[in-house]
Parts: sequence; structure tokens; C-alpha cells
Amino acid sequence: MSSNDEFTLYDLKVEVAECRAGWEMVCNHEIGDYFELSGENLTLPPGQSFPLYPLAALLPLLPAKQRETHVHDWMTSDTDIACPDPNCGAIFRITRTGTTTFRHGDVSAVPLAPPA
Repeated sequence: MSSNDEFTLYDLKVEVAECRAGWEMVCNHEIGDYFELSGENLTLPPGQSFPLYPLAALLPLLPAKQRETHVHDWMTSDTDIACPDPNCGAIFRITRTGTTTFRHGDVSAVPLAPPA
């Protein structure tokens, strides 16, 4: 396949950045815990876990955060996300750390339409 099937996505780091003042963290995470995302691959540091419920709340935001967005789009400017547990004070920070280029033919079985 030719190079015209290439596209670039942001690599992301999602970390437990802080706890809201006056709150406690009740989920199984600590400040500094994180995972990284490159394309569809999520990685954790060796020996670290990440709780399922905050992960489930963060997942829908990540594909949008991986893509180029308008400078005035909130997806570009807003980085902090509150834990979905109403009793937990954790704040997660999503940071764009770099980019990775992918090829459509390597990540999809659906062929590209021929050029018009």
C-alpha cells in the first residue's frame, strides 16, 4: 500500500494528578499512577494497576484527545477530568506526549476507497 494511507495520532499519558482539597481518594489509585496510550495500545508501568471504573469513564474521551482538534475546542484546552465516583476527589490529567504515525492497512481490514 502507498504512503497515502498514513495518519497520525497523539500519544497520551493519563495520570492521577491530584486530589481535590478537602476530599479523599476512595478508588484504588494514588497520585502519580498513570497509563499511556499509543494508537489502540494502553500500557501500565510494571507492577501498577488502574481501577476499572475511572478507566471506563476516561475511555470515551481518549480517541477524541488522540486526534488533532481546533485550538478553541475544549478537547484541546481542557486536560483535567474528575473521578466518576461522586465520593472520590481524584483528578486525572490527560496529556498529549507526542505523536505516532499509523497506516490504515496495518490497523483496519476495511480497504480504502480508490482515489476519485
